[in-house]
Amino acid sequence: MSDNIKTQDVEYTNEWVKWIEEAVDREYLKFYEYNQFNNIQHIGTGGFGKVYRANWKNSEKQFALKSFFSLDNITVKEIVRELKIQREVDFHDNIIRCYGITKLESDNHNNYWLVMEYANGGSLRSYLNKNFNNLSWDDKYNMAYQLSCAVSCLHNEGIVHRDLHSCNILVRNNIIKLADFGLSKRIGASSNFQSKLFGVVPYVDPKSFSRRRNNNNQMYSLDKRSDVYSIGVLLWELSSGKPPFYTEGDQYDIGLAVDISQGLRETIVPDTPEEYIKIYNKCWDGEPDNRPTMSQVVDWLNALIIKADIIITENDQTEDKQEINEVSSSTELQGELSQLIRNFDKMNTKEIGSMTVSSKQDNPSTEKDFNKIIDEINDFIFKLKNKGTLKIFEKLQVIKYFKDHNINSQEFYNWLLNNQISLNSIFVLGYFNHHGIVTNENYARAFDLFFNASEKNHLLAQYFVGTCYKYGYGTIKKEKLSFEYYEKVKIYAMGQLEIGYCYENGIGIEKDLRKAFYWYEKAANNGNIIAIYNLGGCYREEKGVKKDYNKTFELYKKSAEMGYLGAIMGLGYCYDKGIGTKTDRQKAFELYQNAANLGHDIAQNNLAVMYEKGDGIAKDIDKAIYWYKKSSEQGYELAKNNLKRLQEKIGSL
Repeated sequence: MSDNIKTQDVEYTNEWVKWIEEAVDREYLKFYEYNQFNNIQHIGTGGFGKVYRANWKNSEKQFALKSFFSLDNITVKEIVRELKIQREVDFHDNIIRCYGITKLESDNHNNYWLVMEYANGGSLRSYLNKNFNNLSWDDKYNMAYQLSCAVSCLHNEGIVHRDLHSCNILVRNNIIKLADFGLSKRIGASSNFQSKLFGVVPYVDPKSFSRRRNNNNQMYSLDKRSDVYSIGVLLWELSSGKPPFYTEGDQYDIGLAVDISQGLRETIVPDTPEEYIKIYNKCWDGEPDNRPTMSQVVDWLNALIIKADIIITENDQTEDKQEINEVSSSTELQGELSQLIRNFDKMNTKEIGSMTVSSKQDNPSTEKDFNKIIDEINDFIFKLKNKGTLKIFEKLQVIKYFKDHNINSQEFYNWLLNNQISLNSIFVLGYFNHHGIVTNENYARAFDLFFNASEKNHLLAQYFVGTCYKYGYGTIKKEKLSFEYYEKVKIYAMGQLEIGYCYENGIGIEKDLRKAFYWYEKAANNGNIIAIYNLGGCYREEKGVKKDYNKTFELYKKSAEMGYLGAIMGLGYCYDKGIGTKTDRQKAFELYQNAANLGHDIAQNNLAVMYEKGDGIAKDIDKAIYWYKKSSEQGYELAKNNLKRLQEKIGSL
């Protein structure tokens, strides 16, 4: 290497090191004194260096210390990239956390190490090797869902991982932790990077092996769709417990790469649920354009989990079908989503990742433990309500909480009956009766308990008293009182949303569209995804504000990106009709299909219309009939009429 190149490398290295030091000085990064770590043990070696486990200040708190073989320009640049990416995605529970940085005391004054979250379960590969026989399909679904959520988070932030395999996915306390962003690059950045493929051949997009070139004669670049392919292979690995195409003693070679590029895939593991097989088959499709997006994969896996939870609910609880009908006919969801019951919007399920209460492995046996559970459930429900959710979704999540934490829900309920001391315990007992958890639904008793706690200013109880008066749950329907109770919680998004709905529909108060818009806007500003969608509807239908299709599109898009199912359908409608954007039937089709797959009746009807007319997609009468039927089964009258018309038309031919 010439002296000029060496000098340039030193300058670049100093530039990156300066960035690290400034980040520490400005407290963007926490700096850990290296001499405060002890019991340092080597636990692994990666592409850039070694990883150690260490205790902090003689405590039991453990960290992972990530060292680097050499701190040249490329390596220091990778450290900075990793730190920047970690800052962007640090909020996600399924992404390994970077706590800060430390500097090894040595002659090299730039010898920085990363201080990371320690994954006590090791890599996913080693975890499956040790624990696979003890994993249920619920466990596998949850791990697949967590992993997919983490990658979807990266994609939403404009990051492609490009190196997903079971050795750089970690497990901490049985929770997936996505790691190793040293090879990740920003989407759109120049990339001719060629990784060492043969160590991870089965996980790599087969298009990489074909050495396909684009119009600029550049090599095929790994992108979001390549990550989706890797996820497909990883979902298969979760179903089998073994690495793909693994034979002890053998190594992957160019022959396997060629076979995979020509369509070879792993054999389906016996007894794998058909729905799960369909998901990973779509992910590892050889043609990138045929693969789903990560958000679709998240939705599909979530639907599997919900389906499993519903089965658990129906097996473990006495499910009253009348409740389902009541929820579906209520306006709790607002707007056009009142028919949805068993399909829950993506945002709520994503929120579970960040709202899930702390894990507890043993059955609680003390009063203190039960009191803690009461407080956690109360906080959990509060967050879900503020974001926007469904009654039955809350019910399933509470049941799932007990299942995941090995808590006997009947024992807990019996304890509640005899320990109505705190306001939270009174509210939670009412909540169990209102939702039919463990016991049969008892709206009258639930109302009494809610009312009791509300008199002592319990916020959630006040909200639920308002809901009981609104729909006549356990009491006489009194819309004026409903409005008054919602006003008691008007500083929170859940109350603001309901007040807006009352003003929009004249419930308990004189109809006032300007005030409806005002309260929707407040709730939207506080992060309520239903309110964001409703606000878009106000701009679309000129309710309390001047019509503005651009605003409609912007708000629908925002709510859809946050995962609200109604907004996904609404955004599809915008693309379908050119509302606030250029008409794009392909995007409309994709959005309708996403919402339809999750059970949105209007989206199902609109999708059927597209199939019937061949509007932007290939005409397919069988699929049109299928989706009209799906929508009709949920009671959507327009779909019923469309189905009848189409069947009569076919019969007359």
